[in-house]
Amino acid sequence: MHGYEMIQEIAERSGGAWKPSPGSVYPTLQLLEDEGLIASASEGGKKLFSLTDAGRAEADGGSDAPWEDAGRGVDWEAMNEIRKAGGGLVEAFRQVWATGSPEQREKAMAVVNKARKELYLILAEED
Repeated sequence: MHGYEMIQEIAERSGGAWKPSPGSVYPTLQLLEDEGLIASASEGGKKLFSLTDAGRAEADGGSDAPWEDAGRGVDWEAMNEIRKAGGGLVEAFRQVWATGSPEQREKAMAVVNKARKELYLILAEED
C-alpha cells in the first residue's frame, strides 16, 4: 500500500474517528523503513510499502491496532447532529458577513458571542 492508501484505510477502519495527516504518516514510514520493519518499492510513480519479516514479527507481537479503540463509544448520530448544527451556524454567519450591512454584521457577532456564553453557562448549571 502507499501512504495515501494507508491514511484512507485507517480512517475507514476507525469509522472516521482517526485520520492521520500526511505529515505524521510519511515520516513514520521513513522511520520504519530505516529500522528495517518495512520495505518500499516504486510502482507507477508511487512508493509502495510492505512489511518485512522483522516488521511482521513486530506487528504480530504488538498490541491491538489503535484505530480499533478510536471510534469505540462514540455516538455517531449525535456527532452528525452537532456537525450539522455547527455547520448551519457558520454558514448563516458567513452569509450575514458577506451580504449584510455593518449593523447586521454587528448583530450577528452579538448573537454568536451570546450563544457561546450561554453554552458555557449550561456547564455551570447544577443538576
